[in-house]
Amino acid sequence: MTTEETNVDLKEMETKDATPKEKEEAEDCAPVAADADATEADVSEADLDQEEQEKLPMTGGEGDRAVEAPSAGGAEPGAVGEKNGSVKLKIPEDEPEEVKFTGLSKEELMRVAGTPGWVRTRWALLVVFWLGWLGMLGGAVLIVLQAPRCRDLPAINWWNEGPLYQVGDIQAFSDTRDLKGVEQKISSLSQLKVRGLVLGPVHVAPADDAMSLRFEEVSSETGSLEQFKSLVQAAHKKGISVVLDLTPNYQGTSGPWFSNTSVTSVAERLKSALVFWMKEGVDGVQLSGVERVAAVVPTLWADIRAIVQNGTDEGPDKRVLIGITERSSAEEVSSLLSSSGVDLLLSGVLRPPAADPSQSLQLLYSSHSQSQLAWSLGGPAGGHLASVGGAALLRLHQLLLLTLPGTPVFNYGDEIGLMDEDTKFPRMLWDSEEELNGTLQEERVERLSLRRFFRTLSELRVKERSLMFGDFLLLSNSSSSSSSSSSSLAFLRVWDQSERYVAAFNFAASESAVLQLVDAALPPQAVVVLSTNSSALPGDSSVDLKELRLGPQQAALLRFPYTG
Repeated sequence: MTTEETNVDLKEMETKDATPKEKEEAEDCAPVAADADATEADVSEADLDQEEQEKLPMTGGEGDRAVEAPSAGGAEPGAVGEKNGSVKLKIPEDEPEEVKFTGLSKEELMRVAGTPGWVRTRWALLVVFWLGWLGMLGGAVLIVLQAPRCRDLPAINWWNEGPLYQVGDIQAFSDTRDLKGVEQKISSLSQLKVRGLVLGPVHVAPADDAMSLRFEEVSSETGSLEQFKSLVQAAHKKGISVVLDLTPNYQGTSGPWFSNTSVTSVAERLKSALVFWMKEGVDGVQLSGVERVAAVVPTLWADIRAIVQNGTDEGPDKRVLIGITERSSAEEVSSLLSSSGVDLLLSGVLRPPAADPSQSLQLLYSSHSQSQLAWSLGGPAGGHLASVGGAALLRLHQLLLLTLPGTPVFNYGDEIGLMDEDTKFPRMLWDSEEELNGTLQEERVERLSLRRFFRTLSELRVKERSLMFGDFLLLSNSSSSSSSSSSSLAFLRVWDQSERYVAAFNFAASESAVLQLVDAALPPQAVVVLSTNSSALPGDSSVDLKELRLGPQQAALLRFPYTG
C-alpha cells in the first residue's frame, strides 16, 4: 500500500469517530487540503518536467520561447504558463528521402559497352561518320576544280585608282586666292573620289626669261612654301596625292622650255629642283612639251625620268611623271608615249572636232597597257569640258572619260559645268546655303545636279573592277542607219566574274539613234545604271540591247551580271 492510500484510510477512520461538529469542520477543511495536495502534486510534476526538459539541447531560437503573460482574471503573481528555462521544440516530421538517379557505375558501363550489339553499333557509326566526312571533302574539291579560276588582279598604280583633278590657276580656284584656299577645299575633292591633285605651276617664272627662272621658290601670288607643305599634308590625310606642274616657261609665249639654246641649262636646273620638291612630299611631276626636251637633250631627259620615277629611301612609293603634248593624232600620241617614257600622256586625241573616236581608242588600247592611258578633252590650258565639248554634251563627256580604260583627267570646275568665257582660267563657283532667286537659283540647281552626276560616276568607277581595270571591247552597231553608226559609240567593260558594263553614246545634235548591239558576250537585255536623260531612260529600267534607243546627245551606262 502506498503512502497516499494509507493517509486516505486514516482520514476516513478519523471522520467516523468524530463528532458531527468535527465532521462539519473537517468537511470545510477538506477542499483546502485537497487543493494543497493538488498543488503539491502539480509542483512535483512540473519539477519532473523541468528536469526532463533541461536534459534536452536548447536549440530553439527566440521565436520558439513563449512566456505566457499573467492572466487578466487575477492569477497569482509569478504564475507562468511555462517555467523559466523551459524550451518549446519543433521536431520536423520525417520527410521521405528523394530517390536520386545515379546511373550505371563504371564497371556496369564497361560490361554493357563490351557486348557484341554495342560494339557493332559503335563501328557502324564510326564508318558512317568517316564516309560522310570524306564525301564532303571530295565534294568541296570537286567544286573547286570545276569552278572557273579567278583572274589575278592587275598591278596598278595610285594614279589609276581614280580621276586626277587639275588646278592650273591657284588664284582662280579659291576665295582666298592662294594655296591655303586650295587646302580648305580638299574635303570637297575627296567627296568626288579624286585620287590626285595636279597643282600649278606655282614657281617663279617671269615670261620668256630663262635667267630669272626659280624652280624652288613659290610665287608670292600663289602663297608660300609653308602653305604648300600644309596643303600636301592635308591632301595625304584624305588619300589624295599631290602632283606639281613644273613646266618652265608656263607664262611665256616662246614655248614651255624657252628657246632651243636654253633647253639644256633649264633641264639641268630642273634636275636639282626635282630633288628639292620630292623631299617636300610631292607624289609626281607634270611637264608640258615633253617631246621637245626628250628629243633635244635625251640624256638629261633620262635623268629627269629617273629622279621622278625611281623611289628613294625617303619616298619608296612610286611617283608619276605626266607629260603634256599638243599632238592629236592617235598614231603620233602612241609613238610619243612609247619614246618619252612618261607614265601618262595628255593629248588632244579626244578633242573635238576629232574624227570617229572609236578608231583612236582601239589603237591606243591595243598598243599600250591601260595603266598608261590618260583621257582629257581640254587639258590644263586647253579649256574646260563644258566649253571644249559643249555644255549640252557635258554629262556625256563625263560618262565617257570615267568609263574608258585608263585615267580620267579633269580641270577644276568640270564637275559643275564651269565655262571658260573670256579666259581659260575662270573663277571657280562654290555654292553656299544662301537663298537665291530666279535665274541664279536655277543655275545653282543645275550645278548641284551636275556635281551629283559626276560624283555618282566617280564612285562607281572606284567601286567596280570592270570599270577600274576591266577589259575594253568596242561593240559594233549593226543598225542599217548610217547616221546612227557614224555618230554613235558603244563599248563593253569586263573583268573576270564581276558585273559587266556597257557604255553607249549618241553624239548627234538633233537625231536619235537606234543601236543594235550584238555580240557573243552580250545578253539580250541589260539594266540602266545611269543616263544623261533620266526621263528617257530611267534608272533600274531594263532595255533591249538589240534595239537600244538613245535621244540626241544622250548617253547611258548599262549593267548585266556574269553568268559563267
